[in-house]
Amino acid sequence: MAFIPHTDDDVRAMLAVIGVDDVDALFDEIPASLRAGALTRIPPAASEMEIGRLMSARAAADSCELNFIGAGAYEHHIPAAVWAITTRGEIYSAYTPYQAEASQGTLQTIYEFQTMIASLTGMAVSNASMYDGASALAEASLMAVRAHRRSKSARILMPRAVNPTYRKCARVIAGGQNLSFEEVPFDAAAGQTPVAALARFDGQDVTALVIQQPNFFGVLEDVDALTDWGHRNGALVIAVVNPTSLAILKPPGEWGEKGVDIVVGDAQPFGVPLSSGGPYVGFMTTRMEHVRQMPGRIVGRTVDLDGRPGYTLTLQAREQHIRRSKATSNICTNQGLLMTAATIYLAIMGPQGLERTASASMARTAELVAALGRLKGVELALGGARFHEALIRLDRPVGPVLEELARRRIAGGFDASADYPELGNVLLVCATETKTSEDIAAYAAALGESLRVSRAA
Repeated sequence: MAFIPHTDDDVRAMLAVIGVDDVDALFDEIPASLRAGALTRIPPAASEMEIGRLMSARAAADSCELNFIGAGAYEHHIPAAVWAITTRGEIYSAYTPYQAEASQGTLQTIYEFQTMIASLTGMAVSNASMYDGASALAEASLMAVRAHRRSKSARILMPRAVNPTYRKCARVIAGGQNLSFEEVPFDAAAGQTPVAALARFDGQDVTALVIQQPNFFGVLEDVDALTDWGHRNGALVIAVVNPTSLAILKPPGEWGEKGVDIVVGDAQPFGVPLSSGGPYVGFMTTRMEHVRQMPGRIVGRTVDLDGRPGYTLTLQAREQHIRRSKATSNICTNQGLLMTAATIYLAIMGPQGLERTASASMARTAELVAALGRLKGVELALGGARFHEALIRLDRPVGPVLEELARRRIAGGFDASADYPELGNVLLVCATETKTSEDIAAYAAALGESLRVSRAA
């Protein structure tokens, strides 16, 4: 239904009924010093035509580069059927089942998403989805504090090899709620988080240990040893995973002797375009004993009085509905549209298709690393086994080189030198199944030329 604004006469009539002179009087309890005042930096209104041209220009600027950036957001092939189905009218806007039983199709889609994500991660239960992977890690940290009643410290061990954006997001969201995030160093040669780096925490009250697999550098961690250290020292273990990698890597539910306690990540690789950075869709799975501490909602399958299958919200952790101060979490919706796209993507790809995508991505990255390693002034920065990202080191600052590549319509990677200055001039590169041998050769040639024209350090 179209929105019909109130006329000036409507507003005056309503104000007269409640006995005030103007709308501002409704907010007189807010001190003037806390009010925003005039929004002087908001640009003038634009027409529909002007908005259309602006959005088309923005979209065009985002679609022509040869992309080798990963760092938590990945360019994969999206079958045409995914968004052809997702954008159908009956699906596109029917995403939040507040009146749950009236939305059987939506509920079934959520149920299928939960089933597939739980299967991929090797865990007992999944929620309907989270905002994104970074905020899901923050929510998992808060959940660990609630679930681990024996721990009184609210200390979360956070390896530096975890995605820097995820680490910052967790601190911003959860740090203000008395959680303490303590860094764990990585091995500068291999790029892994060694168990020895945790030795100084032996026997201490630690609430949870975070493990990212593969880590931010694309390197594979010794997840079994790390998980067992966490449980041996009385901590819960939170896994952060790239879901595509789970097609070929051991699921977190099987790490170590008894598996992890909470798994989070971003389902963006499952049929969600890069879209200039979002929106994306996070996921969270856990053990059954922790299910009541998991934020969001869970859909279950049942049967009606006639024995026909049906779907319903089986658990909805206290959110914003009542007693907000007692809320498990203030997440109040799931990313329904993108969750739908991810579900359709997984249904189309199946286990074999997902495995082919993961294997092809690994092969392309190996080919990329070999091609770039032949260039003068480029070397592989870390020696550990990897998935589909790699950290390379240049003999000069990364920024000017990336700018030169951008002029050649190539997004050359993520400049990681600011987050990891101890590693020098490092560049995180990524290749997925979308890259061909010709693409890799073109990138290597462009990087070689960019190094020749940019100033050496």
